[in-house]
Amino acid sequence: MNESVSITHLILNASFVVQLVMLMLVAASVLSWVIIIQRGRLISATEQSMRQFEERFWSGIDLNDLYRECQQQPENSSAEKVFMAGLKEFGKMRQQSPGDPEAMMAGVQRAMRIAITRETEELENHLPMLATIGSTSPYVGLFGTVWGIMHSFQGLASVKQATIATVAPGISEALVATAMGLLAAIPAVIFYNRYVVKTEKFQTALVTFADEFSALLYRQAHKVSQSQRTGAEAL
Repeated sequence: MNESVSITHLILNASFVVQLVMLMLVAASVLSWVIIIQRGRLISATEQSMRQFEERFWSGIDLNDLYRECQQQPENSSAEKVFMAGLKEFGKMRQQSPGDPEAMMAGVQRAMRIAITRETEELENHLPMLATIGSTSPYVGLFGTVWGIMHSFQGLASVKQATIATVAPGISEALVATAMGLLAAIPAVIFYNRYVVKTEKFQTALVTFADEFSALLYRQAHKVSQSQRTGAEAL
């Protein structure tokens, strides 16, 4: 309790500039924790929905039935959006270029790459703010400390004899700004690195799923092409 009152006393007795710096750091810390919690929930939900969709996808269900199920859902997961984009483009390209499997698959892969990019950008949203808070907060706190020490030494000009008891309160007030800067920066840096790694892994999982799905569609495209050639030869 005494330490809490002591720190509160130091903050209240700091100069206006140092108090302003502390207020900025508190706001940055609150913002970073809001982003951390929000991004954490989104990434966890996205990973869970990815696992559930892959289980459904590889269960042997008909792709058209799965597509209709995804359409009926109010909100689709990232993997579902990639799947729907690929299958929708496959249907369009099959009508436009039924005898050219390579052209069909080029369109399908392009559509899925666009969907993957959009989903990755959604997961990366607000992460640059965490990086900014993590990299700048220590310097903002250091600025408050330097300013506070300058203000403390200016106050010593009117004192005839400077002692530790005279200098210590001013320096302690200034050092609180550095501590607050570190408290704002450390969680931001830790969770930024954690979420970047998770986002990269999820993007890799989406790319892998898209490649596997492309292989399935490529075999279907060849079947369509061969059936058309067989029908043309029969005529």
